[in-house]
Amino acid sequence: MSYVLPIQEYIDGEYLYIPRRSENRKRWGELKNTRHSLRMRNETILEGYRSGISVEQLATEFSLSPKTVYKILSEMKNNE
Repeated sequence: MSYVLPIQEYIDGEYLYIPRRSENRKRWGELKNTRHSLRMRNETILEGYRSGISVEQLATEFSLSPKTVYKILSEMKNNE
């Protein structure tokens, strides 16, 4: 444990952050399936819009602003 003393002298009771290796990092939303859930929600919004549901109705149903719904629709159409 000879490596502990120099670190202890430098840090002296403070926190030390050691980042993950880049190959072990997870992308945003991977741990709790957030990315998948949002993609499914956005697909549902696009399907609803195409079936005639208004932006205002979709915004209310998904607790979003109409501006956010328009943004989602634009992104989904661009990704097709």
